[in-house]
Amino acid sequence: MRVLGIDPGTIKMGYGVVDDSPTISVDDYGVVTLPRGMVIEQRLYQLHTHVLNMIHTFNPDAIAVEQPFVGSGTRQFVGPALALGQAQALVLIGAASQGIPVYRYSPAEVKSAVTDYGAASKQQVQDVVAMTLGLAEIPPSDAADALAIGLCHLNQRSSDLLINREIKPGDER
Repeated sequence: MRVLGIDPGTIKMGYGVVDDSPTISVDDYGVVTLPRGMVIEQRLYQLHTHVLNMIHTFNPDAIAVEQPFVGSGTRQFVGPALALGQAQALVLIGAASQGIPVYRYSPAEVKSAVTDYGAASKQQVQDVVAMTLGLAEIPPSDAADALAIGLCHLNQRSSDLLINREIKPGDER
């Protein structure tokens, strides 16, 4: 299975493509960065175009995206939370337009799946992702998050397959 992991953002959007056949490997990763001075409509359009290009280039079986996290309820975080929701929406629309299933994971789920600790630091996620995928250098934070999201989906899919598989007589181990 090939998964396109996306860490949504309207200034920086991390992406990572992981594949689990026959072993887990990375096909590509990076960060799409847009100028802060660009109006939000243009940024969203540019990011949507990038997502569609990634879908056509990598032909993923699934897209995994991080759910926006809204902090402790203070009003100062409303604007950025809305922008992240808009960035996630453009990923959902891009995937739907191409008939690709989307899976959403919270930041804690991603960190837990990759580092076994739901409150891991950005640096810990970067280090574990680089080690797990055998990367020569540590990827940028947004790209590492996207790769972690893809790995989280592969881990979740493996767990679901084990849980849902039919147990045959004599196979109760």
